[in-house]
Amino acid sequence: MALRSDWSGEKCPIRRSLDVLGDPWVLLIVRDVLHGRGRFDALRENLGISEAVLSRRLREMTDAGLLDRVDYDNGRRVRQGYVATDAAVDLLPILQQLALWGEKHTELPAGGGHMALIHRTCGAETFRGEVCSECGETLRSDEMTWVKPWRHTADNLVPAGWLQDP
Repeated sequence: MALRSDWSGEKCPIRRSLDVLGDPWVLLIVRDVLHGRGRFDALRENLGISEAVLSRRLREMTDAGLLDRVDYDNGRRVRQGYVATDAAVDLLPILQQLALWGEKHTELPAGGGHMALIHRTCGAETFRGEVCSECGETLRSDEMTWVKPWRHTADNLVPAGWLQDP
């Protein structure tokens, strides 16, 4: 999955991380899978990504240990979906910190709104990526809601290994 050259053998852990995570689609796919959108069609539709690019990224992310393939029955036939591995779940604080950084350091476009990260355990909005700024607990994917006013929905994050129904 290297964007430039193969950095998988580098001594620097940042380079090795970027070898796996350096493509922007990777973090967006992880975000959606953590929200329970692990079916190919749901990923393609939500991300606005071509089938070829999505197929390639999913294969690379599975090979890299970020996602596992799982079978599910859609009523007509058995199909494959994707669930987060522990490696992908470990990206939650990074994704949340990216959201917080974007809120603070990028210009909000017209029609946007503040995305709130809600720790459902205590009910408070958190302003930190790894631990709740209100109660101090470590933030877990199955205890978080991302409130996105531009979508008029809240996305609940789901436990690793769980594939949401349509």
